[in-house]
Order: sequence, then structure tokens, then C-alpha cells
Amino acid sequence: MINLSAAAARLSGIVRKTPLQLHPQLSKRFNCQVYLKREDLQVVRSYKLRGAYNMMCTLDADTLSRGVVCASAGNHAQGFAYSCRQLGVRGVVFMPVITPKQKVSQTRMFGDGSIEIILAGDTFDDCAAAAKAYTTVHGMTFIPPFDDLRIVEGQATVGLEICEALDTIDYVFAPLGGGGLCAGLGLALQQLSPKTRLIGVEPEGAPSMTEALKNGEPLTLASIDRFVDGAAVKRVGDLTFQICREVLEDMLLAPEGQVCSTILRLYNEDAIVVEPAGALSIAALSQYADQIAGKTVVCVVSGSNNDIDRMPEIKERSLQYEGLKHYFLIRFAQRPGALKEFVNHVLGPNDDITRFEYMQKTNKETGPALVGIELRERSDYEILLENLRAYHIDYSEINKNDTLFGYLV
Repeated sequence: MINLSAAAARLSGIVRKTPLQLHPQLSKRFNCQVYLKREDLQVVRSYKLRGAYNMMCTLDADTLSRGVVCASAGNHAQGFAYSCRQLGVRGVVFMPVITPKQKVSQTRMFGDGSIEIILAGDTFDDCAAAAKAYTTVHGMTFIPPFDDLRIVEGQATVGLEICEALDTIDYVFAPLGGGGLCAGLGLALQQLSPKTRLIGVEPEGAPSMTEALKNGEPLTLASIDRFVDGAAVKRVGDLTFQICREVLEDMLLAPEGQVCSTILRLYNEDAIVVEPAGALSIAALSQYADQIAGKTVVCVVSGSNNDIDRMPEIKERSLQYEGLKHYFLIRFAQRPGALKEFVNHVLGPNDDITRFEYMQKTNKETGPALVGIELRERSDYEILLENLRAYHIDYSEINKNDTLFGYLV
């Protein structure tokens, strides 16, 4: 179905053969050998270059001369732009109007004069529709992010490099969005290491492949959490679904908060910068702790295009997942000393108020306040609740109410 050696030859000199590194801390934690396939160190800081360049190389000269188009606000756009630059091809990148300036600038930088960027639509779906319409009108070729065998073949070279570096591989964990990477890895492993088990990992808030596998065919999810933007799609590809259902051993869902904790741990302990999708494979290891003990495991770190402006949200989501950040709606008695009593007697010695919004209600006995509290230890939470009850504090937990949390926090 794919020709790995031909794809590798096309990508030679353009795509970096990224390191496969043993990670001592993860290996010790899970009692196995954990290797990281560092696609975050790729030329454009993600594996997406492989598929885009491979597909474009297979187009004939006449087709290339008419130009190529893509729709993406992230890694595919940057891989596409770099490919246009290397091949001397005119490219047009469609991005949603809401795309952060940093991503637009990065794409323009990798294209280095070879591409035009058009901002269209408020959502990716609108943007993609505009891109395909433009492609048809101008007689150009659309380069999709995942649902094409030539894209899959390019991504499969990640698997080729893994198999060239290791004689025995028991498990490969990889992020899954539209399915191009996992489809390629699966086909490569079938050829080179058929006993290796491939585990796909999706963000919990965007389980498109998980639901497609349950449904027996791809379906469009009504809504998704777009936080893990590199792997959050409403619908997987038709081709990639057909391949993935044959090559995947299992599909896992990683909570977004756990992904954030993984990002922070990699940064703080290893000085490795990863984007949310790049942390998915590592975040999921804990779900397979028993199965991987004593085995050789590879986690594909798919990319590092993480906007620094997102770090406060990453820290916030991590703290909530770890049980260290809690929000309450507290109705303080409107009497002198009520707030002082709360601080001195309800809060523990290591608890910290990180947010306080209070509105005085002069015509009522109580006034509501939104209070964010950060704990040092997860176990401090139960002590906090006991103190709230002991001092007869009227409170509601915002964390456990999605509607209130989204509105107030």
C-alpha cells in the first residue's frame, strides 16, 4: 500500500531524522524502557512536514506549476509552507480569521516568500471550505492534512526511523487527530515490526476516532474541546479510519488536564517544550502501566509549536486536574470579621487564595464571592471542606458544575 523506501528517499535532505531518546525518569516510573521519538525537533517542529512534502513530490511538474493550497492554522500549514519553499512552488495557505498572529508569522517565515496567506472564516470548517473552493476556481491542487495515502506514506517514515533505531519494540504510543500519523505508523510497523502494538491517543474532549470505531465509520462530532489543537478534530479521515481500525491495538483518551501536567513536567524536568498534542502519548502511559512493565516502549512526541501565551491556561488546567486548584461560590455573612474568620480558620496554613471577586449586597444578609483556592497537597482538599462545614460556610463548588465554571471562571 505504501513504499517506505521511496518516501524516505524523497524526504532525504529535507526532513530531519529526529532522535529516539531513552527517557530515564519515565523508564524508572513505569519499570520499562521508554524512548521518545523527538518529532518536536523536526525542521518545522512537527512531523507534519513529512506528509506534505511527500505528497507534493509525487505531483508532476505541470500540476506543481499551477500551485498548491492547504487549510490549516497549525503544524500542517507550516510543513506545507516549508515544502513550497524547498520545491519552489507557489502555495496558498488558508487560515481562520481568529488564528493567532504568532502562527501566521511562523507559517510565513517557513514559506519565506513562497506562499500567500489568506484569512477566511471564523471556524476551521469554514476556512477549509473556502480553501477548497479557491482550489477549484484556480485549477490548483489541495494538500490535505491527513486523508490521502501520500500524506500517510510520508508520516509512515516516522515508523521507519523508529524501526531502524531499535531491534525490538513492544509498544508504540502516538497521538491521533485526523489519523494520518497513526495510519502511517501502523502500515510501517506491519512491514517492519509486526509484533509491535500501536496505541492511539486522543484528547478526552475530542474523541473522534474512538467514536468512529464504536460507530463502525467516521462521524462528525457535534462539539469538541479544541484545547489540544494539534489533535482536536470533529471528524477523522475516511481513508485513515479504514487503515487505523486495522492497525491500532487500542485507542485511549487522555484528559486535557493530564496533558497539561505532562507538558509542565517535561518542561520543568527535561527542558523539553511540547505542544498539547505532543504530550498525548506520554500522558497515556499511566493507563497502560501494568501492560508495559518490562517492555520496550516508544512515545511519539509529535510537535513543539506551543504558544507561550497559553502557559497560564496550561498551568490552570494542570492544577485542577491534580486536585490542587478549586473554585467556590461562597456567600459570606455580611457582618464584620466574616472574611477574616474565613482566612484565619477555614483556610489551612498552606492554602492560598488566588482569585477573589466579591460584590457587597447591602439589602441582603449574605453576599456572594467567587473564591479560587490553590492547595499544596491534594489531601488538603478534604480538610478544607471539613472546615467549611464546621464554620457553617454557605458554599457551592464551581469545579463540579461545568455550566457555572464556564460562565464564572
